[in-house]
Amino acid sequence: MSWLVLLIATPLLTLLGYFLRLPWLLPVLQILPAYPLMVRDLKQERLAVAVGRMLLWAALIGTTVEVLAVYAPGPGEASIIHGKEYRDEMLAWIRTGTGKESSPGLFLPEHAFHLALFVLLSWVSGSLLSLLLGAALMNYMSFYVGCLLSIARTPSVVLRCGWPPWALLRVAAFVILGVVLAGPVLQRLKWVPFRWEGKKAWIAAAGVSLLLDVILKALLAPHWSEVLRAALFPLSARL
Repeated sequence: MSWLVLLIATPLLTLLGYFLRLPWLLPVLQILPAYPLMVRDLKQERLAVAVGRMLLWAALIGTTVEVLAVYAPGPGEASIIHGKEYRDEMLAWIRTGTGKESSPGLFLPEHAFHLALFVLLSWVSGSLLSLLLGAALMNYMSFYVGCLLSIARTPSVVLRCGWPPWALLRVAAFVILGVVLAGPVLQRLKWVPFRWEGKKAWIAAAGVSLLLDVILKALLAPHWSEVLRAALFPLSARL
């Protein structure tokens, strides 16, 4: 039943927040069904279930926002934090092949800042605030992908490549860290039991995912822009 609640409530609340055009409200609505379920799973010491549930939550956010961006990009520009700016930045990178996305010296500081902020917010808030941040990051990435789909000459390529593998690894790593690092604060509040035993493997998995994220992005991003350019702007890709 709890899985069904997540499956229904997450898209519906995302839909509501998307059209309300209040940027701060959308991520708040999105975590409403997910956070209590995560806390319940941790209370029952079902860490793997909590991670799986939060991965599903992230996928539901991504899918819903992408569909909304395809059919109604206007409200998304008003309701998604950094959505329009990120979309325009990435479209410029796709057109030219140059930009932060394929420059490790530029994207590494941003990745490090997001990671440090996410971990800090997890530690101080039992992951409540970090999940808000995670929802905001998912929203603007998904909005960008949905906008790509809306203008693509070959949408099948965007469906396969809009979300590059390194971004998916980063999402998985953040989900794992959010779930695991919620434990200490929630234990102090006497909401859940918590022991570090068995958690180090999860932290290591997140660390490996983040390392692969950086390596794959540094190696593949220049080629990725060419693939997306051919899918969106086939004539310019041949020039």
